Amino acid sequence: MSESAIATIYEAADLDPGPVHDPDAAHLVVDGNRVLGRNLVAGLTAEVDEQADGVRLVIRLAEATVLERPVHLCFGMSGDSGQQQIDLDVELAPRAGAIFTAHCAFPFARDVEHRMQADIRVGDHATYRYRERHVHGRTGGVLVVPRTRLRLGEGARVTTDFELLRGRVGEVDIDYRSTCGPDSVLEMDARVDGRADDRIAIREVAGLEGERARGVLTSRVAVRDRARAEIHNELTASAAGTSGHVDCKEIVTGEATASAVPIVLVQHPRAHVTHEAAVGSVDHKQLQTLMARGLDEDEAVALIIEGLLS
Repeated sequence: MSESAIATIYEAADLDPGPVHDPDAAHLVVDGNRVLGRNLVAGLTAEVDEQADGVRLVIRLAEATVLERPVHLCFGMSGDSGQQQIDLDVELAPRAGAIFTAHCAFPFARDVEHRMQADIRVGDHATYRYRERHVHGRTGGVLVVPRTRLRLGEGARVTTDFELLRGRVGEVDIDYRSTCGPDSVLEMDARVDGRADDRIAIREVAGLEGERARGVLTSRVAVRDRARAEIHNELTASAAGTSGHVDCKEIVTGEATASAVPIVLVQHPRAHVTHEAAVGSVDHKQLQTLMARGLDEDEAVALIIEGLLS
């Protein structure tokens, strides 16, 4: 394990390296297309294949294995340019449970591409939570392209949380697609803060195919300056007792532009799906209230945006 490269990424991104040095916590650290370090725990296996053009990871969690500590993943780049390709194959066996915390850190990026192709299968009555935190540099020289396919077994519970709030976005193009089995629960949340000439595209598509499956798709996006955002959330309910909600909120300031396309499709008489979308400028009453308390306009706008994305 290259301690110096790990330290460079973590220190520059202001991240806590503690999990990487904890022998009782599972972790995997990738710099570009090189694996710098890994540690596994009982019930968790990981096959790693380093290739010239990317890293393939095959992760398995054994049946009825519930990990008490999060699995820590770091997909970063210690240099200022290059391409990172992560092919991630994850399977949780029935009744297994784990939290995966991923840091995608590109603190020096000027011309960096981060691409991920993930295939995730969550077995019957298993629980999977994936928390992804991006830390970028100040130049916006990052292209982030994650593609994720999720399949939930009967009674499975899945939560995904994508956050890109630190550093310039650059360009992000998210595409998540999920299918949900009977009695499963899916919650997907994305929060992104764009500025300058950042470009944000989010597409989340979920199919509630099993009876009594439930799903919620939530997006919170702020764009300012000349940034652009396009949000597309689609939820289909095709079985009895299925229910879901699509919720998208965007704040636009300066010359930025944003669009939201919530799509709900009901294909069974005993299914129910709702949606809510709001795109607009900062609420005038909130702004006036904060300014009356001593904040200037820029500070008030920043606080309102922080509240939206928290």
